[in-house]
Amino acid sequence: MAETSNTPHVLKSQANWDALYFYQKSDVIYQLAFAFCERFIHLYKDRTRDQVIQAARSCKQNIVEGLADGVASTEMQLKLLNVARASLKELREDFEDYIKSRHLQFFVSGEPRYADMLNYCSYHNRLSDYEPFFAQWTDEQMCNYAITLCHFIDRMMMSFLKKLEQEFITEGGIKERMHRARTGYRQQQDERLKQLEAELPRLKQALAEAQAEAAKWKAAFEDLKQRALKMYYEKEEEIKRLKELLGEENL
Repeated sequence: MAETSNTPHVLKSQANWDALYFYQKSDVIYQLAFAFCERFIHLYKDRTRDQVIQAARSCKQNIVEGLADGVASTEMQLKLLNVARASLKELREDFEDYIKSRHLQFFVSGEPRYADMLNYCSYHNRLSDYEPFFAQWTDEQMCNYAITLCHFIDRMMMSFLKKLEQEFITEGGIKERMHRARTGYRQQQDERLKQLEAELPRLKQALAEAQAEAAKWKAAFEDLKQRALKMYYEKEEEIKRLKELLGEENL
């Protein structure tokens, strides 16, 4: 039976994560964190290096995995995206600790550099917008931009999670969608069966009428056939007599 437009679906549409601003910014934050560690954190003397890179990677990769898993499981998607947020908060804390431990400055509201940073992070999402600065910014600038990006990503992800939460409340998880899809399919089958059973007496009556009509036409055909044969034989007999009569006269 062909699938109708109102047939419930089990699998959800695959999200295009590359088009989501919080994913784009998570890609920026990972590359920024890597560049920051390469420039300012010693490869062997500071374990923070690995923690920063892994936290940034965990954020980005869990976003991808969560959105991919969302095709089947909204519950798993919510869990993985929240893991991404947890890694993001860990990353932000590491950048804040770096500023505090090195006695650097946080960019604060009211400063021109804070306004410029906030404006830039608000309207730029792609890695190509930030990468040229990775070799130019000071450690203080990189930390402040990283912290700001973390705030933006977290806020965007919270909005996305709220939307997923509402979808989960209204649509349920994979088991509920499977149940609805199976129940909906069975209901369609039952409705089709009832429709066919209701049509059957009418079709049976139509068949009987057609058979009766066919029988009438068959009888009429047989009658016409017999009359035509009778006429044919009569004419044939008359032709024979006329030929015999003509033959006698010629003698």
